[in-house]
Amino acid sequence: MKLSITYLIKRYTLGLVLLASFIFSSCSKFVATDTAPSLVSIGEVYKTDATATAAVSAMYSYSNNITLLGNISYLDGIYADELQYTGTSTNLLEFAGSNISSTNSSSESNFWTYSYYMIGQANLAIDGLTNSTTLTPSLKSQLLGEAKFFRAFAFFYLAHHFGGVPLSLSATQIDNAFLPRSAADEIWAQVISDLKDAEALLPTAYAGTSGQRGRVNKWAAAALLARTYLYNKDYVNAEAQATLVISSGTYSLDALSNVFINTSKETILQFATYYGYSTFGPNYRTTTSATTVAPPIYVLYPTFTNSFEPGDTRKTSWVDSTTYNAVKYYRINKYKLPTATAGNEFNVILRLAEQYLIRAEARAQQVNISGAQNDLNVVRNRAGLGNTTASTQPLLLTAIANERKVELFGELGQRWIDLKRTGQAAAVIGALKPATWKSTSVLLPIPYNQIVLNNNLIQNPGYN
Repeated sequence: MKLSITYLIKRYTLGLVLLASFIFSSCSKFVATDTAPSLVSIGEVYKTDATATAAVSAMYSYSNNITLLGNISYLDGIYADELQYTGTSTNLLEFAGSNISSTNSSSESNFWTYSYYMIGQANLAIDGLTNSTTLTPSLKSQLLGEAKFFRAFAFFYLAHHFGGVPLSLSATQIDNAFLPRSAADEIWAQVISDLKDAEALLPTAYAGTSGQRGRVNKWAAAALLARTYLYNKDYVNAEAQATLVISSGTYSLDALSNVFINTSKETILQFATYYGYSTFGPNYRTTTSATTVAPPIYVLYPTFTNSFEPGDTRKTSWVDSTTYNAVKYYRINKYKLPTATAGNEFNVILRLAEQYLIRAEARAQQVNISGAQNDLNVVRNRAGLGNTTASTQPLLLTAIANERKVELFGELGQRWIDLKRTGQAAAVIGALKPATWKSTSVLLPIPYNQIVLNNNLIQNPGYN
């Protein structure tokens, strides 16, 4: 933990330097590098509407340069039963076997260090905004809601990957350096608390995005809260939050070809960067087989592509294939642009179809059969499929699980989380990877370097 905190302090100092340089770039006294722009205090940053907005807006670029929005999709994808990895990286081969070591640097840097980096930035923002007395009240509320959303988002994925983790809530980083692990239930409680606060603080309108849905609003907080409640088996609240989003009148399901473009009517939250392209590389994105000179690095398992029902237009719209050395490979093709150039595709974080599936599952768990069927059919019909034939609770839950599989694949680790939370991980992954799977693989190891630097951290079972 100490290494992460040192990293946070350095990056925060750099952030203040850059922020000060941006704000005061017209002032000649900031030309000299020895005038200590890094001494700008957190109170000064959150003194004016302009600087406070700049500080919180910067969190969006932070989030798009860390695993929480990019690497998580392919790392969790190859850890689960979505993606096969054809490369040679030792770190990624461990992920492909669903049995990584505590010294795996991809896990440490992506899932731990950068998550706490985001949390550190959010804690600073929450502290600065809470103590500020000079900001326009409505703007202060909005920015505070955004910061709480980001903190919740980071803790959401920390709890998913590691279980209990240090509950870092202080803006004073040294206070966080040697925290022990809090129980997973405490982490989830904090996620829920932050998202409830964010939902109450945020406006329904999208701020500063020229008509695009690139800033967190009330419905984004409600959508992530619905997902959190579902994953924690609070079906009553999961249904209620999903209903708020669905009934808001702001969103509607779009044509499959439009779902991942920046004007989609279905998008609840997207981030206007192109990080996803470099994450997967040309072998992942390129759809023209004539340009393929090697097998794609990440390809869908044949068992996964066989999950689509006949006539499911998601398979033709969101999956493509290429042949190399007489072997046909299937690839995720939700985003169409092959390179990291500016275009009309942004990273989609939350979308309406998931909310229908959340509500369908929550209703099925409460034995509201017709309500669950109706929500499931909304998603099926958009994909060119007829209404579900599932008419009992067990059959409906199975149908919903498969619908989530073929609707949400490749999106922020949802398939892997679904396997864990429904108790199917051992049966599915164990059968797919019998040589490397172990029962304790449902949680990742606490990074070895973090335990060395913070002896209050205790390793997860099954790891050294």
